[in-house]
Amino acid sequence: MTIALLSHVDLDAGYPDRFEAAGFTLFFATTPEQRASLDPQTAQQIRAVLTIGSIGLSASEMDNLPNLQIICAQGVGYEHIDVAAAKQRGIPVTHGPGTNNSSVSDHTLALMLAITRKIPQFDAAVRGGEWKKARWNTPGMAGKRLGIIGMGNIGSLIARRAAGGFDMEIAYHNRRPLQDTPYRYFPDITGLAQWADYLVVATPGGKDTVRLVDANVLSALGPDGFVINIARGSVVDSNALIASLRNHEIAGAALDVVDGEPQVPAEMLTLDNLVITPHVAGRSPESVENMMTLVLSNLTAHFGSKPVMTPVPQ
Repeated sequence: MTIALLSHVDLDAGYPDRFEAAGFTLFFATTPEQRASLDPQTAQQIRAVLTIGSIGLSASEMDNLPNLQIICAQGVGYEHIDVAAAKQRGIPVTHGPGTNNSSVSDHTLALMLAITRKIPQFDAAVRGGEWKKARWNTPGMAGKRLGIIGMGNIGSLIARRAAGGFDMEIAYHNRRPLQDTPYRYFPDITGLAQWADYLVVATPGGKDTVRLVDANVLSALGPDGFVINIARGSVVDSNALIASLRNHEIAGAALDVVDGEPQVPAEMLTLDNLVITPHVAGRSPESVENMMTLVLSNLTAHFGSKPVMTPVPQ
């Protein structure tokens, strides 16, 4: 049974062997060119697609896979999968909630510390022989205010780490306030940004959150504030962010995601108050294992005529 894999994975984790052992054959189409030039004979054989939210699967791509029976998003996001089109075709869509929560939360704190304590700049200075010149005073994180946009599972873990490890005061913005939470709720993002020293973006991607963090939000964050995005690049207005950093209207930014990735705006690469990692927050041996196990569970359930484990909300 052939499965098309559209996103890059850690092959050292044994992906092909595990799928072969479960009775599945992986077909790799991990680049736009490979997906666009899919051989019709191969397309006939594909019965499942593994993808991620930022790649997705469109209605027209589904039309090119006449025997497609299930779509699995390996992570929690599925914003570029046409769920409505899949439902119309009777194709279930699954995703991977909870599989990489700890990894993303750890990476978020690492980004916060890296931009606050200028870790990349210190490292580069030492390697360049400037030990004495580079011994700058940098601020700490302890006791500061952390605002989280999107207090879901990952946002909650970030809050727990920041409050427990750094004694940070926590507030958040969701579409509606949560029940039974100790954290302060802000009904609008601008108010949250104005209150916060750190603004972490942990909200889902998709059309409802495009450029949610814009010039007004960044202005409210102010010259001592930091923005950290571990959600989707589309949630932050790249042009507004570049202008804010260049003009020192905010103190700094740390990004694991960039709108239009893997292409990064050239203007970002010259900014010394910006840290960027290549969308790796959710990548760890533990999270890859969790994702692989859940995907296999969903596939095995579906092709065994049982309900899938983690269907996306309809």
